Amino acid sequence: MNKKQMMMTLAIVAAIGIFVPDLAHAGLETSLMGIKTKLTGVILPLLSVIGIAIAGTSFFTGNPNAKQHIAYAIIGCIIGFGAQGIVDFIAQTVR
Repeated sequence: MNKKQMMMTLAIVAAIGIFVPDLAHAGLETSLMGIKTKLTGVILPLLSVIGIAIAGTSFFTGNPNAKQHIAYAIIGCIIGFGAQGIVDFIAQTVR
């Protein structure tokens, strides 16, 4: 493909993107909202529960760092279960 053909192809793609904005955006915002919902609604709470389970196992097995593990697990739960509220607060602050 020579330079003239490449420029023509680029111009056609740009024109399609300008005149057909639905194709240009391709549902990016919807995809990002889906990812945010999965992260804050499923993955972070699941990781929080797994962290509590590991910290509890550490405590019951007599690990000397068990108190530190439990503290980290509680902080993780606060972040994991409060993630949606944290994200909403930051979004409102930015706007």
